[in-house]
Amino acid sequence: MSIRPIKRIVESKPTMEGAGVKLRRAFGFGSTEEFDPFLLFDDFRNDNPEDYLAGFPWHPHRGIETITYVLAGAVTHGDSLGNKGTLGAGDVQWMTAGSGILHQEMPRGDPKGRMHGFQLWANLPSSQKMTAPRYQDVVAGDVAEVTDDDGTRVRIICGSFWGKRGPVDGIAADPRYLDISVPAGWRKVLPVETDNHAFAYVFEGSATFRDASAPTGVLTERVGSSDPAVRARVGESGNRSLVLFDRGDEVVVQAGDAGVRFLLVSGRPIEEPVAWYGPIVMNTEAQLRQAYAELQDGTFIK
Repeated sequence: MSIRPIKRIVESKPTMEGAGVKLRRAFGFGSTEEFDPFLLFDDFRNDNPEDYLAGFPWHPHRGIETITYVLAGAVTHGDSLGNKGTLGAGDVQWMTAGSGILHQEMPRGDPKGRMHGFQLWANLPSSQKMTAPRYQDVVAGDVAEVTDDDGTRVRIICGSFWGKRGPVDGIAADPRYLDISVPAGWRKVLPVETDNHAFAYVFEGSATFRDASAPTGVLTERVGSSDPAVRARVGESGNRSLVLFDRGDEVVVQAGDAGVRFLLVSGRPIEEPVAWYGPIVMNTEAQLRQAYAELQDGTFIK
C-alpha cells in the first residue's frame, strides 16, 4: 500500500459566472492536466440571494459532462430537448452534453436564503464527444450511503466504495465522487485507484492530510508573511480548500477538533488534446470553430 503524497493545496478563488452569480473556483479554464479527466470545479455556496438569483440563463455545452451536487436550496433547469426539473438538497444531476445541448440553470435559496452546492465538469474522450446528450438525475434518497463503526459517513454519488455503488453509471472516465464526513479526532485511510487522478475539497470543519512523510494541513489565506508557504490552518467551516494528490492507492485524513466534511473525487485520465473555449470542449481548434459556427447557423443541436 502507498499513501498518496500531496502535490499542493489550493484555495478556491472568487469569480462570477452566468448572469452575475458570485461563486468560488478551485480550478478550471487553464492547464488542467493534473486534474484530467476533470476540467473545472466551482463552489457556489452563497447565503445572499442577490449574489445568485440571476442564475445561468440559456447557454450551450458540447464535449463534456457537468455534475451538479446541491447541499441547500434548489436549482431549476431546462434544456433545448424539452427536459426540465428541480434539484433540491442532496440531489445530483450528471448531465452528459455530448454532441450539444442548450440549457439553463436557475438557483433559488432555501427559507434561510442559502444556496449551497458544487459543479464539476468532466471531459469526454474523443470517441464520445458527439454522442447523444443524456441526463442522470438522482434524488437525495437514492444516493448510496455507508457509515463506518467510528461514525465516518460516506455518500457515494458515483463509483464503488466500501461495498456499495453509487447511482450514476456508464461514465467514460470511471470516476468516483464521494461526500465524506469524518468525526472529530478520527484518522481514516481511504482507498483510491492507483492510476486515477484525485483531489479532496474540504467544505466543513478542518483536517490534516498525511503523506508519506510529514502531515500537511488544510490551509487558507496567508498571514503576515510574503512566503506563500506560511499560511494559517483552517479551523472553521466554509474553508474552501482543495487538496491535489499525487499517485498512490490510499489517502489518509486526520479530522480536526470539529470533524471534517469533504468531497473526494477521482477519475481515470483521458490524456487527449484539449481545445477549450467557454462551455465547449473539443480535441482540436478546428472542431471548436465548427461548434461555434453551428451555434451561429442553427445546426448545433443534433
